[in-house]
Amino acid sequence: MAKVELKQPIVQQIADEVKDSAAVLLVDYRGLTVAQDTNLRKQLREAGILYKVYKNTMMKRAFEGTGFSALDSYLEGPSALAVSKDDATAPARILSKFAKDAKALELKAGFVEGKVYEAKDLLTLAQIPSREELLSKLLGSIQSPIANFARVIKQFAENGGEPTEEAKAAKAAKLAAAPAQEVKEEVKEVAAVAEEKAEAVKEEVKEVAAVVEEKAEAAKEEVKEVAAVAEEKAEAVKEEVEEVKKPARKTKAKAVAEEAAPSEAVSEEKSAKAPAKRAAKPKAKAQETQVKEEAKTEEKTDEAKAE
Repeated sequence: MAKVELKQPIVQQIADEVKDSAAVLLVDYRGLTVAQDTNLRKQLREAGILYKVYKNTMMKRAFEGTGFSALDSYLEGPSALAVSKDDATAPARILSKFAKDAKALELKAGFVEGKVYEAKDLLTLAQIPSREELLSKLLGSIQSPIANFARVIKQFAENGGEPTEEAKAAKAAKLAAAPAQEVKEEVKEVAAVAEEKAEAVKEEVKEVAAVVEEKAEAAKEEVKEVAAVAEEKAEAVKEEVEEVKKPARKTKAKAVAEEAAPSEAVSEEKSAKAPAKRAAKPKAKAQETQVKEEAKTEEKTDEAKAE
């Protein structure tokens, strides 16, 4: 079975896990101890959050054709996936809180309700209370005025229709709170404007970053082209040097051959003279012997005459 076929079930599993999810976060878990990892998994599981470790290539393939592909650029190094189907803020809240004690845990990025959040944005998102906390506060804010109203009515009835001191104090507090409410509304408006401007600046920064990245890629390509040209020129120079060396090698070889030629001629001459020399030796010896014999004969003749 091909490797692609073996990996396909895992890719499909990831795609099914992130489908229709409220939040998907990527974290770098390197450096966590076994105890810390176990504790983190327990907290996320109790909050209904799926937490698994997958290969980056698998997640990229699972994210293809979906909005989650915006997380591809953050898939570098070991990555764990935290997925929440219902509560959009729960993963960021639990992971950021856990990271305060476990410094090794690092939030990379997240895709929350159709929008990409960087690590710093996830920390802001983590400050939002959970759905249960918000409902509890809302219920408390609804019940408080009703309880206060019932208590005032009861006291009013007990006092024979005269306003109580508490009711008077409440009315005065309400009148005093009116300007504060107006200030609060103005603060909200200013905050909204500031948020819009922050978003605009963020978009501009992204555009500038994209332009810088494009220019960097273009510069990288130019460097590659220059390197290729330099390599071609280096090869050409190398070939020219080889061509220059060839005549020099031939000249040197010719000189060596010419130096060797006289030596060969002398050797041939010696080889030619050697037999003649060997042949001349017996002849010289014979002549020497004959001269000695003639000298003896003359000596004998002289002796005979003397007698």
